Amino acid sequence: MCTRERKPRPAPIRSDTFRKLQPLPLPLPLPPSSQQQLAGSRLSGFDSSIVQDATNRLARCGLGLKLPPLPTESKGVFLEDLQREEIIGRGSSGKVYKTIHRKTGTAYALKVIQEHHEPLVRKQTMKEMGISRHCADSPFVVQCHGVFERGGEIFLILEYMNGGTLADLLNKHGRLTEPVLAHITRQILKGLQYLHSKKIVHRDIKPSNLLLNHKQEVKIADFGVSTELANTLAQCNSFVGTCAYFSPERFDPDVNGGKYDSSADIWSLGLTVLECAIGFFPCLKPGQKPDWPTLICNICLDDPPAPPTDASVEFQGFIRACLQKDPLRRPSAHKLLMHPFLQKYQNRPTIPI
Repeated sequence: MCTRERKPRPAPIRSDTFRKLQPLPLPLPLPPSSQQQLAGSRLSGFDSSIVQDATNRLARCGLGLKLPPLPTESKGVFLEDLQREEIIGRGSSGKVYKTIHRKTGTAYALKVIQEHHEPLVRKQTMKEMGISRHCADSPFVVQCHGVFERGGEIFLILEYMNGGTLADLLNKHGRLTEPVLAHITRQILKGLQYLHSKKIVHRDIKPSNLLLNHKQEVKIADFGVSTELANTLAQCNSFVGTCAYFSPERFDPDVNGGKYDSSADIWSLGLTVLECAIGFFPCLKPGQKPDWPTLICNICLDDPPAPPTDASVEFQGFIRACLQKDPLRRPSAHKLLMHPFLQKYQNRPTIPI
C-alpha cells in the first residue's frame, strides 16, 4: 500500500460563479462634469489608465456615458439638450425624431434604437458611428453628432435633413424628370466617390437611404447594414426591401467567391435612378409586391432592367452602364461623374421637395 500523502484537489470553480465582462467596442471617457471634478481632486495625480478602467466598468453597468466626441463636433450635443418635436421615421428596431436644441435652436434627427435590440443591431450602430467619423468632411454624407446608450436603448444624434427621403419624393410626384434626376444623381455619385476613396462600400443604396433638404442637397445616410445579414431564407425575408437593390453577385456566393466591392453600390444606384424615372421598382411589374423567390429570379436570371425607350440616349446609356451583371464592367463613381448624361444637364434645376 502506498504511504505517499495525497494532496487535496482544489474544489472546481463553477462556470457561473463569475460573470465575464464583455469588452466594449470603444473606450468611454468620463462626462465633462466628472472630468472637471477630477481635475481638482487627489485622483488627478493618478495614472490615467486607472481612471479609464473605472470609467469602462461604470459604462458596462449601463450608466450611459457619452462616447468619444466626433470630429464634426465643435460643441458637445447631449441628449438632455434636445427637445423632441415629432416622429419623422419608423423602422423595425426603433424610431427617428425631429428634435430642437434648447439652447441653439438647431434641428437634429434623433434615431432611437429600442431596448432589447439584437447584438447585430448594436454592431450596425457602432459601424454607422465609425463610418461617420471617417466621413466628417464630406458634404454628401449625413453627419453623426453623438451616440449614447441609456437604459438599454441606443441614441444617435444625426444631421437633420428637412426634405425627407428620395422615396418620399417619389411617393409625392411619381416620376422625376431627367434634369432633376441628373442633379440628384450627381450628388449621390460624389458621395459614393468619397466613400469608395475611403474603401467604404455602402451596401444599401436605395431611395429611403438618400436624404434631401431645402438647400437642394442630397446626402447618403444609414451606414449600419452589415455583410453578415441573412444567409438563410427566413432571415432574408425581413430584409426584402434592402435585398431588392442587391447586385446579382451579392445573391450568388459562387460569383467572385462570394466577395463584392464598390461596384455593388453602382448597381444599386442604377436601380434607384431608373425607379425615379419610371415610377416603380424596375425588377418588378407595376404594383407587384416583392418576395424572395421573385427577386432571385428577376435579378439573377433575367436580363437587367431596360431604361424606357422614350428616355434620352444619354440617360439610357447611363442606366445600361450601371446595370451590367458583370461587376468588372460597371464604371466607377468617378467615371460616371463624367458620363454624357450628367454632362448634358449642367444646370441645377429645383428639386420639387
